Amino acid sequence: MFTDPVLQKRAQRFVLLTVFIYAVGFGIITPVLPDLIRELTGVGLSEATRLGAWIGAAYAIFQFLLGPMMGNLGDRFGRRPVFLFSLFGFGVDFLLMGLAPSIIWLFIGRSIAGGLGAIFGPANAAMADMSRAEDRAASFGKVGAAFGLGFILGPAMGGLLADYGTRLPFLLAAGLAFANGIYGYFVFPETMPKERQRPFEWRRANPLGALANLSRIKGILPIASIYFLWVCTTNIYPASWTFFAPIQFGWDSKMVGISLTLVGVSLLLFQSLVIGRSVKRFGERKTAIIGMSIGLVSFTITALLTNGTIALLLNVLNGFSGMALPAINAMMSRRTPPNQQGELQGINGSMSALAFLIAQLGYNNILATFTADGAPIYFPGAPFLVAAALTVATLLSLLRVSKRDPDPGQN
Repeated sequence: MFTDPVLQKRAQRFVLLTVFIYAVGFGIITPVLPDLIRELTGVGLSEATRLGAWIGAAYAIFQFLLGPMMGNLGDRFGRRPVFLFSLFGFGVDFLLMGLAPSIIWLFIGRSIAGGLGAIFGPANAAMADMSRAEDRAASFGKVGAAFGLGFILGPAMGGLLADYGTRLPFLLAAGLAFANGIYGYFVFPETMPKERQRPFEWRRANPLGALANLSRIKGILPIASIYFLWVCTTNIYPASWTFFAPIQFGWDSKMVGISLTLVGVSLLLFQSLVIGRSVKRFGERKTAIIGMSIGLVSFTITALLTNGTIALLLNVLNGFSGMALPAINAMMSRRTPPNQQGELQGINGSMSALAFLIAQLGYNNILATFTADGAPIYFPGAPFLVAAALTVATLLSLLRVSKRDPDPGQN
């Protein structure tokens, strides 16, 4: 574990700031992305939903392919260079999207961000370097809280900036990313001790190779499958909400921004104030079960909902379900040796990317199918029923996982 208290505080502050700025940038563009797609293509909202799905898929495909390589590079050369390089990719993504003369540039920008600019893998690996095994759920919760805080400001800013055009939010996000990268160059120390660095191996720097190597760790695969299923489920919101809410509730960009701000407030409160206490009292497994159970209720109600006010209240309760992912991540991290934490977070990034790809193409095409002209049944809530069914499958899988903690000796 990274133990210098002064450097640890500085490193944690920068990691959390980076995740916060990433969330602000992501949140700023979310309310205006459907409008930008329609501006560049001239299509209607239903077709823009399909194009949005493929733009998200471009991000997911490149993150899936390159996430393990970035994680393994972090285990070889340290977290600092990988982290700063990821920030550069993040900034280039938004700059290209903000200046895009055609729809193809949105695909290029998202591809770069997926391959080079994925923030959460390096962030979680650095936090794992600086945490004891029993504290990692709380540390990952801090990362989620930083994202939640950014999501409080981002969508609200994006909704307000929409009045000044669809491009300004993207350019502001790019500026924040580049400024943070310059700041990090001067203040972010290396969090991984040199003695824990290991040789880079190409056979492990791909999704299948990394998963095969991690599968040798006792008990990791069942939890990894639960992680994957749950990310597939919760991606209903980043994949579909900005398209679903205008269709179902008639909201404009400002209202979508407000609703996502409430999600950010909820994530901030639960992941900063609740998850650490919950894990100490109930353990990681039960905390994940609680979060998933509340998520099941939320998805089911949202699928049948036509009242936008009630939808806003449900967004506030989403923080409960947000506790599940840090708890599952901590269950895997506790079972993984220190010199493979980057590899673990890299494969988690790949699983998240594959899940996001499935969510983009699955949920959004379901939404487009059930809201298109001439649809056999008009039912915008159909994607949320699918998410509810996936939650049931994830819960059943988690209930089958042994309650016994792994051998702490390896950490």
